[in-house]
Amino acid sequence: MKAIVYTKYGPPDVLQLKEVQKPAPKDDEVLVKIHAAAANPLDWHFMRASPFIIRFISGLLKPNPKNRMLGADIAGLVEAVGPNVKQFKVGDQVYGEISRGGFAEYGCVTEDKLVLKPAKLSFEQVAAVPVAGLTALQCLRDQGQIQSGQKVLINGASGGVGTFAIQIAKFFGAVVTGVCSTQNLDTVRALRANQVIDYTREDFTQTGQLYDLILDNVGNRSISDIKRIVSPNGTYLLNAYAPALMLQLMLQPGKSKTGGQTMRNTDITKANQSDLEFLTELLAADKIVPVIDRVYPLSEVADAIRYLETGHVRGKVVITL
Repeated sequence: MKAIVYTKYGPPDVLQLKEVQKPAPKDDEVLVKIHAAAANPLDWHFMRASPFIIRFISGLLKPNPKNRMLGADIAGLVEAVGPNVKQFKVGDQVYGEISRGGFAEYGCVTEDKLVLKPAKLSFEQVAAVPVAGLTALQCLRDQGQIQSGQKVLINGASGGVGTFAIQIAKFFGAVVTGVCSTQNLDTVRALRANQVIDYTREDFTQTGQLYDLILDNVGNRSISDIKRIVSPNGTYLLNAYAPALMLQLMLQPGKSKTGGQTMRNTDITKANQSDLEFLTELLAADKIVPVIDRVYPLSEVADAIRYLETGHVRGKVVITL
């Protein structure tokens, strides 16, 4: 089968389309013929081995043979199932999260990381959902404990996580403010944000508005700036690779028993079937809609990652096979 592989760390040019062995499902795995995948920041972090700690996971000097493929979000048709698989059968249309290797014609996934695709959505649409959708859901609902009526600010509102976060926050009844650039204002408004701030014209930390929950997908402000706009018992969640700010948050004292602001880094997103099912229900009911910026063929994954690295993607970048 054809797949994108890399045998050394570096820029997108290290990614190559090669012929590799087609995988076979283990007892609890599903073999999926992949029709679409999606790119995530984690892909370029592994590709470049940045931050350096990734090398202890993927290979110190170069990617080890088990870690030479990228891509976590996939959607496609079930081609085969292991003997212990109970939830899926050959021919099912599914989507979900694979550990590595989504940029390929086939992939094996444990059945607890897949769900059935809603009939009304395309493979490209659902491929955009897992990592970004689960991140937005788990950050807002589980870590932020979002409540109806709260004032919620999403910094980086037009990106992959941001576009889902706006819609999920609205579903939970929050009053949502989105921060983005001028070119993405219409996109964020279309997702029903109550207010949109153009960061090229206005500093969202200087408006005088307080927020009960902030999901920061950018990490471009200081802790002192952020504290100024978090309500007395509010929560700030950093969901971005911003080393200096991440370290400062790790050194912050926790929330006291009497209350106070909570300032913290987000937890690692977990591939969770029940949460994927929840997102599937929202998709089927048109409560959330995937936003897709560009679609690339498998042969142009390097260009897709290159575009993703610009930091100006509107929604998601999808790979079609």
